[in-house]
Amino acid sequence: MTSSSSRARRRIYLLGALALGAIAWHLLAVAVAHLRGVSFPTPLETLSRLLELLRGRLLLDHSLVRHLADSLVRWCIGFAFASTAGIGYGLLAGGGGARKGLTYPLVQGLQLIPGLAWIPVALLLFGIDERTTVFIIAMTVFPPVAMNVLAGVESVDATYLRAARMLGAKGWTLTGRVLLPGALPYILSGLRIGLGNGWRVLLAAEMVVGSGTGLGYSIIQARWTLDYPAAFACLLVILAVGLTTEHLVFAPLERWTIARWRLGDARRSP
Repeated sequence: MTSSSSRARRRIYLLGALALGAIAWHLLAVAVAHLRGVSFPTPLETLSRLLELLRGRLLLDHSLVRHLADSLVRWCIGFAFASTAGIGYGLLAGGGGARKGLTYPLVQGLQLIPGLAWIPVALLLFGIDERTTVFIIAMTVFPPVAMNVLAGVESVDATYLRAARMLGAKGWTLTGRVLLPGALPYILSGLRIGLGNGWRVLLAAEMVVGSGTGLGYSIIQARWTLDYPAAFACLLVILAVGLTTEHLVFAPLERWTIARWRLGDARRSP
């Protein structure tokens, strides 16, 4: 009952936040139109344009579904490469010693480089190509995932490791039964940060690289046709994707992790 009421309260808060955002947006549109004489799309105008696009009206010679699908494919491919590499690095370097000492400063350095700073490197490597955007996403996602997984592995109680080794666990058994469960909260945190960073840099990369499709490409190109309601509609789609990922993927996964490994009890203990 408590869990059900908590979920209902979260939904109410979410709806309230969206309502407040819509009101602020409408007031901003009215103020811009009054003070600057510029037509600023209101929430209703944007929703109307979004419905047109969802019904099949073309945006830059492609449907909105095509733009969204291409963006999602690039995002998922880049994220998959980077998260796999980041988790693998964290597990390998988690033992410390030379493996961490020689590589961790490089990972920290990658963390400090903004995602869009990889554009010249990506263009030299791949030119104007789908791989350019995927590379930029991967280089942005990898550092937070790798650093969080490494921190998670190092946080695992050494007593558990010694006990598992005494019982004969080693290699993948030790990793799957002890290291991964112990580091799971850190892994989820790194994946959540990496996924958000990857989504943001994807849209920015599509604006700069100009791959011909994608939500970022659609937003930046809408200025030439002055189709600002369509650009705002793409922003709504971006927001919907982010909220869906957070509330339908990571939030349930986090709750499952806490319930499966009883992390809530551990957090409450002194």
